[in-house]
Amino acid sequence: MSRDLDNTEDIFDSTLNLESDQLQVGFDEGFKDGIEAGKIEGREVGLKVGFQVGEELGFYKGCMDIWKVAISRCPGLFSARVQKRILLLEEQLKNYPLSNSNDEKLQDMLEMIRARFRSVLAMLSVHIEYEGYPGSHMEERSEF
Repeated sequence: MSRDLDNTEDIFDSTLNLESDQLQVGFDEGFKDGIEAGKIEGREVGLKVGFQVGEELGFYKGCMDIWKVAISRCPGLFSARVQKRILLLEEQLKNYPLSNSNDEKLQDMLEMIRARFRSVLAMLSVHIEYEGYPGSHMEERSEF
């Protein structure tokens, strides 16, 4: 008789644990799907941010290249101090890694490039705004 009672309890145990078992299965599946979705979203955000940084660096390099051509054609056009700042900006741009780097100093390097660029603009008394820079008027129209 006790054996029949044990079999009866086993039948009901599976029924009693059904909710918690299904809850765990759902959690495990959701967790796995969340990891996959996170990888996809992370890749998309990485591409977007990487593109934006590349575009910004290209803007700075283009301005610097124009200034260097102006210096080569008319050496007295800019003061020695401005020319030195332009060369320092060029050096900073060359040292910025364009490959997929895990360097934690990348943001600091980018901030230094931005500051150097602004200092050259101030020395030249020129107002040029990179339209893709966060906080500029183009940000509102950005659609990526």
